[in-house]
Amino acid sequence: MTAQPSAPGPSGSGSSGSGSSGSGSSGSDAFESNRRYLGSIAYRLLGSFADAEDVLQDAWLRWQAADRTAVDDPRAYLATVVTRLCYDQLGSARARREAYYGEWLPEPSVSYASAPAAPDELAERGESVSLALLAVLEQLTPAERAAFVLHDVFAVGFEDIATSLDRTPDATRQLASRARRRVRDGARHPGTDPAEHRRAVEAFVAASTRGDILGLMEILDPDVVWHADGGGIVRAAARPVHGAEKVARLVAGSVGKWFTPEYGIRFATVNGEPGMVWYEKATGTVVGVVAFALADGRIAAAYVVANPEKLTRIDPVPGV
Repeated sequence: MTAQPSAPGPSGSGSSGSGSSGSGSSGSDAFESNRRYLGSIAYRLLGSFADAEDVLQDAWLRWQAADRTAVDDPRAYLATVVTRLCYDQLGSARARREAYYGEWLPEPSVSYASAPAAPDELAERGESVSLALLAVLEQLTPAERAAFVLHDVFAVGFEDIATSLDRTPDATRQLASRARRRVRDGARHPGTDPAEHRRAVEAFVAASTRGDILGLMEILDPDVVWHADGGGIVRAAARPVHGAEKVARLVAGSVGKWFTPEYGIRFATVNGEPGMVWYEKATGTVVGVVAFALADGRIAAAYVVANPEKLTRIDPVPGV
């Protein structure tokens, strides 16, 4: 699976950490026992494991310097610190992403497990929020994103969110409501039954393998959108491609790259939903991740992450 953001331990080196409880702990133990929870917040706010890791490192340093005798609830205190750090970083991140070559997509989380993970495990791995939703969250203001993620994903109360954002509870409630409307308008493809989702992905791969344009058009929504992120490092569509016929021809034309003696395709769980990866057969190294969003049983959107800088935390395909 994709590695979680790590945080320095007392010596400043990386440490593994455990679950997401521990609000009554103190010192380094309190940070470590809440590390996955804090990392999950940071990933959902930033869409990047690398940026989330930087935030956790900064938060750990601030925790070491804090007067912990005045902290009644370390978990809530640390969540506030992480949220503020992410909020500050979102402004500069937006500027960097506007200058990014082509479309910027969030960093994916990948698991090869055959059985579905429990909801709490998905949350710890950053997979309970789909890549499609993370992409929609990029359209929100930093304050809207923070209010929505904290309240709708982590069930944080508006008073605590107000403290994190230096707003009133009423203002944060309005931010979350506005964000919810924008997310609903932007995500026209609601959640799909996992089995139906998997069948659609399998049909997509089968038609792609054959270079079957008509077969692809049958599984693609007429208004499908193909999103790709190569970061200017590998070749990828610089802008979203719209429409079933255009996407089908694009995919069919990519068969020579996806299905060769050097590369293979593997079904995987991408941010908690059925997706696929393609990889180097010699090493198992993942060279691309594809997540799908469905509407009425058809693929309404595909998100292709091929920028190698966003794939370094993904484990090699097992059994290669």
